[in-house]
This record gives sequence, structure tokens and C-alpha cells, in this order.
Amino acid sequence: MRNLVRPSGLLGALLLAGCSFAPAYQPPTVAAIPASYKEAGPWQTAHPQDELPRGAWWRLYGDAELDRLETQVDTHNPTVAEAVANYDLARAAVAEAHSALLPQVGSFASMTTNRQSERRPTRSQTQPNQYPANTVGVQLDYDLDLWGRLRNTVAAQKAAAQASAADLATMRLSLHAEVAGDYMALRGLDAQGKLLAQTIAAYQRAVAITEARHTGKIASGIDVARAQDQLKATQAEASDIEAQRAVYEHALASLVGRPASSFAIAPSVVQIGVPQIPVGVPSTLLQRRPDIAAAERRVASANAMVGVARSAFYPDVSLSGLFGFQDTGEAALFSTPYTFWTLGPQMVMPVFEGGLRHAQVAAAQATLRASGDAYRTVVLTAFQQVEDSLSNLRILARALQQENEAVDAAQRAQRMAMSLYRDGATNFLDVVVAQTAALQAEQTALSLQTRALQASIDLVRALGGGWSTQDLPSGRVVAEVKPKW
Repeated sequence: MRNLVRPSGLLGALLLAGCSFAPAYQPPTVAAIPASYKEAGPWQTAHPQDELPRGAWWRLYGDAELDRLETQVDTHNPTVAEAVANYDLARAAVAEAHSALLPQVGSFASMTTNRQSERRPTRSQTQPNQYPANTVGVQLDYDLDLWGRLRNTVAAQKAAAQASAADLATMRLSLHAEVAGDYMALRGLDAQGKLLAQTIAAYQRAVAITEARHTGKIASGIDVARAQDQLKATQAEASDIEAQRAVYEHALASLVGRPASSFAIAPSVVQIGVPQIPVGVPSTLLQRRPDIAAAERRVASANAMVGVARSAFYPDVSLSGLFGFQDTGEAALFSTPYTFWTLGPQMVMPVFEGGLRHAQVAAAQATLRASGDAYRTVVLTAFQQVEDSLSNLRILARALQQENEAVDAAQRAQRMAMSLYRDGATNFLDVVVAQTAALQAEQTALSLQTRALQASIDLVRALGGGWSTQDLPSGRVVAEVKPKW
């Protein structure tokens, strides 16, 4: 009969091992997600199948120098290296938690010489005062995890590691976007610098004209002073552009992990168009943003930790085994007569802890609620960022078209004013006003073009940069897989 009881007890333990006190997990719900982006409007149709290029999304801009800079971020940027180290730490935590599910086997050995007191209680008269003791053995401990404490801990650590992987993707996306944004600003300043250089050359010719007319008693000294003032002010503006460019160049050096003193990007005017970026539909944003994925995985981790806290109310049952050899050094140690062993279950159960476990469950549940609300905040912020970027692109496109028309008009006015001045039909003040208006219009157009490019980068970033939740490590491989670089 005893032989029947033991298998049935083991079967019961195995059935109990499937117990878990973690709530059934469901991702947090978000307010009704619209079918399309409001700011996309009729000018950009959303298609569910539209996707950004995987990984190297910056190639949309078709600039070789930008591609070269972006490839250095993953390999040289110290912030990325720090995020990789944090991910490695999270993966190690998964492996550590998973090890608790397996039997723990250890060995021990000792060779000692001992002396016992002649007055030791219960000592017999035949026992020697001094004796050797040699012991060799192995010990096995196995936690049955009847209530899912260990399994929920593993699940929590896996979800936390996945969140860390998504954090790494978020960091990489942010840095790549920052490199692209700074690069567009730098190239925009290069275009401004070229415009100012051309303008300075034109103003130098204007100064020469006014000086010649003044020498010929055709124009007053006021015209010369106005022309010189305009020239010097523009030269000062060109110096300021040069200073701004140096700041962006230094920023790019840090982003690609290079000392600013040994890093340089040659000035160049590059024509970069604003690409057509597929936005898809709002519902896909939940799978395309790594920060949303990180927030959701933290909710899953907090959900599992509720199960860990609840399991503390129940007894922790484990199996322990000990086997070894022991003798006094007078015979062969590894002999059957000198074996010892012990095998049996152990149970630890709380009796009184002053409300500690109730407080731990309450804390775990509060953490779960807080992480759920944090997830909703991230989702709402993501939708806001997409709408902001779409509206910026739409409005900047219209403004740039209008400003280009203003540039054409201002340049015509400038040419007419200079022609009239040469013929003596107007004073130089009209020329100054026309030239200033033309320069401002061209500068504004260049600024709008740079802002439109940066807005497109913001949109790529808001859409997740081609990332997908499929890029998250899953299952036990989360403790083994290396990030893709």
C-alpha cells in the first residue's frame, strides 16, 4: 500500500507544480484608436501594408555622407554601448532566475584532525581525545515551485529583458535620428554659408559701384555708407553661420564616438529632398515603436511579480538529498560501510509576519497599475508625436512653396532696383531694401527646407524607424541571443 501512496503523492506534487497566482495577462487597453491619422489628411493616403525600410531608414535621404556617419553610431557611440551593457545585465538576470528552476547540485570534502573535550557531555569512555575525520559528499536541492514563485520570477525577468532590448532599440533610434537631424542642420548651414558668400560678393560689387558714383559726384557719401554697412553686417552674419556650423560638427563628432578635435566634415551644398514616408495606419504604431513595446513588457513583468508576491502566502516545499563517504582515515574512504545519505522534503511556511506579505502583494498590484498607466501615456504620446510631425510636414511644405514664390519676387525687385540705381532713377536706399528683402527670403526658404527635412526625420522616429515587435527576443533565447549590430 505504501508503494501506491508515494507515486500518487508525486503525481499530486507535479500537478500542483502547474499552479500560478499571477493574474491572466492582457496588455493594457488604450482609448479607441482612430482608423487614420488626422493630420495625414487627403495629401497622404495611409495603407496598412506601408512600411519603413528595415534598419537603415536614413538611406531614404540618399546621402552617402549621412550613411557613413550613421553606421558609426552603433559601433562607436558610448551611449549605445551603455545600453548594450544594460541589456546584457537583463539577460544575465533571466539566466540567473531560470537556474532556480533546476536542481542545485553541490559537492563538499573535508580532511580534519579533531580533539574533543574530556568533559564533553554524553562522551563514552572508549572515545579517543584526538581523531581524524575525512568526509566527501554531494548535496542536491530542488525547489518544487508548487505555487509558481520561481516560474513567475523567470517570466518577470524575461519580460524585463525584452523591455531592455526595446530600450536599446529606442536609444539607437533616438541617436540615429539625432545624427540625421544634426546633419541636416549642418548642411542647411552650408547652404546658408554659400548664399551669404554669394551675397557678400554682390554687396562688394555694390560698394564698388557706390564708391565709383561718389567719386564721380553722382552719388552722396550716404550711399557709400549704406553699402558698406550692409556688406559688413552680412559678413558678420556669415561668421555667425560658421560658428553655428562648428557646434553641429562637434555634436556629430560626439554622436559617432569621435573626439571633436579630430573630426571634420567638409562644407558642401547637398541637394536633399524630403522623402515620401509611409505612415501606415494608427493601429500598427503599437507594434512599430520600441518604447511602446518596452512599456508593454514592463506591464507583463509587473503582472508576473503579482504572482510572486501572492505565492509567498503558501509553503515553500523543496526536496533535499545528501550522499557521501566518511571515515577516520584508517580505511579506504570510498567503501560501502562508510557511506551516509539523507533524502526527504522540506517545507517552510509563514506563520506570523505582521502584514508583510499583504503589503508586498499591495505593492506589486500598485506597480502593475502604475506600469499600465505608464504604457497608456507612452501610447498617447506616440500618437501625438506622429500627428505633430505630419502637421509640421504638411504646413512646412505649403510654407516652402509660398516662400519660393516670395524669393522669385524679391530677386526681381532686387534686379530692378539695382538697374534703376545704375541709371540714376532711384537712390541706393531702394537697392538696400530690395537686397535685404531678397536675402531674407532666400534665407527663410533654406531654413524651411532644413526644417522640413528635420520634420521628416521626426516622423520616421515617431513611427519607430522601421522597427517591429518581431525584433524582440522571445522565449528562453532572451538569455542567450546577442543584439543585432
